Amino acid sequence: MADSTFLQLEEASDFSFQNLPFGVFSTANKPIPRIGIAIGNWIMDLSELDCFSGPEMAKQSNVFREGELNAFMGLGRNAWHETRQTVQRVLSSAEGYLRDNGHLQKRTLINQDDAIMHVPARIGDFTDFSASKRHAENDRIMFTDKSQRILPNWDYMPVAYHSRASSVVVSGTDIHRPNGQYANEDGSVDSGPVFGPTKKLDFEMEIGALIGTGNALSQPISVDSADSHVFGFVLLNDWSARDLQSWEWNPLGPFLSKSFATTISPWVVTAAALEPFLCDPICLQDPQPLPYLRSKSIKTYDINLTTSLQTEGQTEVHYSSSVISQSNYKVMYWTLAQQIAHHTSNGCNLLPGDLIGSGTVSGPTHYSSGSLSELSERGTKPITLVDGQRRAFLHDGDEVIIRGWCEDKSVRIGFGECRGRVLHHRQHSPPPFP
Repeated sequence: MADSTFLQLEEASDFSFQNLPFGVFSTANKPIPRIGIAIGNWIMDLSELDCFSGPEMAKQSNVFREGELNAFMGLGRNAWHETRQTVQRVLSSAEGYLRDNGHLQKRTLINQDDAIMHVPARIGDFTDFSASKRHAENDRIMFTDKSQRILPNWDYMPVAYHSRASSVVVSGTDIHRPNGQYANEDGSVDSGPVFGPTKKLDFEMEIGALIGTGNALSQPISVDSADSHVFGFVLLNDWSARDLQSWEWNPLGPFLSKSFATTISPWVVTAAALEPFLCDPICLQDPQPLPYLRSKSIKTYDINLTTSLQTEGQTEVHYSSSVISQSNYKVMYWTLAQQIAHHTSNGCNLLPGDLIGSGTVSGPTHYSSGSLSELSERGTKPITLVDGQRRAFLHDGDEVIIRGWCEDKSVRIGFGECRGRVLHHRQHSPPPFP
């Protein structure tokens, strides 16, 4: 098979011939959502192809006509691998099936600018972990005003909370500032809380993993087999209302401060595409994890991450000049395999389409902090943006853009964008008087 495509791609494109991420899209002239693959500026509509003739997909290609990836993801790794090989063959410069058929090209290749992207999977459950030790330490400062000492259980298990799948939205969806309870300005518990729009809206830069094949109830997934259950990865913004979070988080953890919205990128970069970028984690796990979390080979991915903040009315600027945070997924203390093994260790069953959030990807330096509250030190030291404005927390009209990519001398594997703009809060109508 050729190692290049007949299509003309920009050298710096996120969606290279070696990437081929999956997504769900529709168009104005065909508004039914279906499954496609991104390559360069194009989307290849898999529902229009009749070339899936291998043993895994010959009788399963109807899954590409569905408006979600769940059925395809549930087919397992052999089906994923066969599909990837078929698509690479069809797009290769050595294959004439699509290269020499202009009519088929017109039907199957859609310009991304002409497409509407959708949440790529029906997300049944969403679990968000805390896996960056730096972020966990900063959390203790933000919500307790105590030392950086994290709780002793953090070093022994990947901690997480269960968030809302219903409010996971695709990149480009506007986010209304949420209402909720938070402490009075004087911080006094005696004076009681107030209810209103959050004054401390924040982002969290994360990676999300989509489960492909799950496990039966009461049958845990081992740490060494966990990676085989992962279909692929997206960028994730875990929007957070810090004043609501400070008031509600004890004793049961985040609730309304997180559940109002989570944004994910539309293209799912497969584990197969990321395989060349497997690497050793930066963090040494000390103390040694318990036996069920010990892997024969502890690996993670070398994924670069940046977050840009652009203000309302700001003159168009190059993305790089508005970047306020830059980190890498390999700084995480707990690996995805360990998170999955712990998640299922009690017999909990995962299902195709379940979303696993990595937790905020905060590195060892201030600039590698993965949230605005960390960058501004709980709002006490606002950061200065490229247009001279200052931010302690997000303002209405601000747009947060997360990007991610893997890159070496020969190939670039990109995730595209995870983008969301903050809108004014919705009015909360008081109940009528009796």
